Amino acid sequence: MATTHDVRLADGRTVRVHDTGDAGGAGPLTLIWHQGSPQTGALLEPLLSAAAPRRIRLLSYGRPSYGGSSPNPGRNVASAAADVEQFANALGIDRFAVMGASGGGPHALACAALMPDRVIGAVCLAAIAPLTDSFDWYAGMASDGGLRSAVAGREARKQHAAAFEFDPGIFTAADWAALDGAWASLGADSVLAGQAGPEGLIDDDLAYVAPWGFDLAQVQAPVLLVQGGEDRVVPQAHAEFLLRECPAAELWLRPRDGHVSVLAAVPVAMDWLLARG
Repeated sequence: MATTHDVRLADGRTVRVHDTGDAGGAGPLTLIWHQGSPQTGALLEPLLSAAAPRRIRLLSYGRPSYGGSSPNPGRNVASAAADVEQFANALGIDRFAVMGASGGGPHALACAALMPDRVIGAVCLAAIAPLTDSFDWYAGMASDGGLRSAVAGREARKQHAAAFEFDPGIFTAADWAALDGAWASLGADSVLAGQAGPEGLIDDDLAYVAPWGFDLAQVQAPVLLVQGGEDRVVPQAHAEFLLRECPAAELWLRPRDGHVSVLAAVPVAMDWLLARG
């Protein structure tokens, strides 16, 4: 069971944090989960089920404009580190690990890069890479319109959001099986986030395609990249780029997984973090 905290930040914004707490005594690890796009930031059942038997204190939060957190127009990826630092301080958390899926991956890396004395390790599942001409960044994306429009600016991205129609083909059969099964809560949460409006997703996409506000070379903590070989949302080349650029990264490739089914690796990824805690 998670407790919700509305933490007031130095600039007056509020960030909504979900926290399983430490009711069983000092556990071996505190882990902050970074949501994909769009998600409310609430803790999802498979995360709770994986963390509980490992005695992991698990937290998540809504990025600006998601799930009760205040907007922060113009934010970049690095902004997440400042928000996390402030709510970690407010909750008395010193050292912790970070884990993010899809668009949560860059925000997890921001924390590792900008809080090197506090982040013990990072896991990124199906994480998007910075926009670069080092490889064909869009190749293999089944639906790249949101990111391409974001490159053109906020107004273009808003117009895309107004006309957007979901394409079920972005997910593989394995993804749909996961969404019908263990990760049904992720699908439901994504719908809930979408019903609240497109602002969070628009700001996310603008942040992904703009300079992130830190260099991947700054990430000195151990990084685990987990990537599905059949991912149609964030293709494998993104993980390979992150592997090259993050000094202490390793890659677990799951050849038959897509963008959602790769999340089956969350429990063993938690074990990977525990071994480094």
